[in-house]
Amino acid sequence: MIKFEKVNFTYQAGTPFASRALFDIDMEIKNGSYTAVIGHTGSGKSTLMQHLNGLVKPTEGSVTVDDIVIINDSKAKAIKPVRKKVGVVFQFPEAQLFEETVLKDVAFGPQNFGISEADATETAKEKLKLVGLPEELWERSPFELSGGQMRRVAIAGILAMNPEVLVLDEPTAGLDPKARIEMMELFESIHASGQTVVLVTHLMDDVANYADQVYLIEKGHVISSGNPHDVFQKVDFLKAHELGVPKATEFAVQLQKRGIEFKKLPITRAELVMVLSSMKNQENENGNGQSTSLRGGLLR
Repeated sequence: MIKFEKVNFTYQAGTPFASRALFDIDMEIKNGSYTAVIGHTGSGKSTLMQHLNGLVKPTEGSVTVDDIVIINDSKAKAIKPVRKKVGVVFQFPEAQLFEETVLKDVAFGPQNFGISEADATETAKEKLKLVGLPEELWERSPFELSGGQMRRVAIAGILAMNPEVLVLDEPTAGLDPKARIEMMELFESIHASGQTVVLVTHLMDDVANYADQVYLIEKGHVISSGNPHDVFQKVDFLKAHELGVPKATEFAVQLQKRGIEFKKLPITRAELVMVLSSMKNQENENGNGQSTSLRGGLLR
């Protein structure tokens, strides 16, 4: 659905203040996928994200969204349809709320794209139900809600435009642990309904738990990509680039140092429990004569 081909981007190109942010980016986001983009602050993630819906245009190369090709001299009129296809949830999206009621705020986006007020209101109700915001809150001011509720309103506003791709830029920033889990489960349910999701994050556990494709960005370059299971096997590589691994993977690495052998490092808690349970069952069947038993490895 979205394809980057040799995309370069330079801020203030052609001036003494020119600063290059992206270098020869090749990337493909497939229809129906859950793609994660990870990297340090300043790595180019946000700049990359802004290319997804034409907020910025490549200095060189092209970004293709369905049959729309965005290049440096693309006109705003040609890019506008991309804004409807790709919805972006920025960090702290609740800061963009402005209407007097929750329902009006969510309905604003569809009306801005020419949908009638009545149809936009019905769409807003549908999306507010989808994000789990109780109906008794719909006529209240969004500024009277909790932080987590405000974020749900902002996300409903993006979903109300029925984008084909949902881009999430650090969507759980500032939320408490319970609200963070609820928010990630919400995005997973949206993805399960067939929505393409792009997640920009620094939380490796979220990548492991939800994504099926991951790109690592460093200083404007893609330095690694693949499915999370393969990418997170490269523990030394990731640490050399000061990138973390999921907690389950880190725990498995510590177990390896104590003599526990893994055919493949687990990347989620569920996988870790399953692998250790399988080892324990195998040990019970074989007796305790092995030189590096699970029990011995854990106790050393």
